[in-house]
Amino acid sequence: MRRGGYDGRSTVPMLWDVKRKEVVCNESYGIIEFLNSGFAAGSGPDLCPVQLRGEIERWNQVIYPAVNNGVYRCGFAQSQEAYDTAVNELFTTLDKLESHLSTNQYLCGDTLTLSDVCLFTTLIRFDLVYNVLFKCTKRKIIEYPNLYAYTRDIYQMPKVAETCNFEAIMDGYYRTLFPLNPGGIQPIMPLVCQYESLSKPHGREVLSLKSKQLQLSPP
Repeated sequence: MRRGGYDGRSTVPMLWDVKRKEVVCNESYGIIEFLNSGFAAGSGPDLCPVQLRGEIERWNQVIYPAVNNGVYRCGFAQSQEAYDTAVNELFTTLDKLESHLSTNQYLCGDTLTLSDVCLFTTLIRFDLVYNVLFKCTKRKIIEYPNLYAYTRDIYQMPKVAETCNFEAIMDGYYRTLFPLNPGGIQPIMPLVCQYESLSKPHGREVLSLKSKQLQLSPP
């Protein structure tokens, strides 16, 4: 449909301009930055405030290679050495995130940012598919108390749960990614990934700076 046509490989995600019939962006982080700055003006929180952009970028440089892309490096590793490197980086980073989130509600303190969005998208799929299908088997997210509570915190925010279609996620990974699951058999969904479990109280609000200040205030 684009001017000049296109005969290359088709990939997702992609942001498409319906009027100009042109690709605006086809890189995940570029798309969420664009949505945050362009379409969300006046309609929601700014997930990339100016004063936090440096910290957000630092977190992204940790999360993308070791976690977001790290699970794929594990799942599609072509050698034992490549797998060992990827899986060690993945779980070393998850351990660091678990420690950081023991004293911070979100990655950048009290403020939900684009870095949290990027991390959440992998965490919400982790026990569902990456742990088994991608051989990320050292630990499950439910075995990280802070990471699992953090995942539930974001999941329970208004309108987030409705974007998490677990049946579609499982169908896409277990049936579409043929090389990793040639039989196409889809396992039963883990209880910890179901709505009832993810909707349990997370208790993360006590980590907010305002909450800490109230606790320290004299009677």
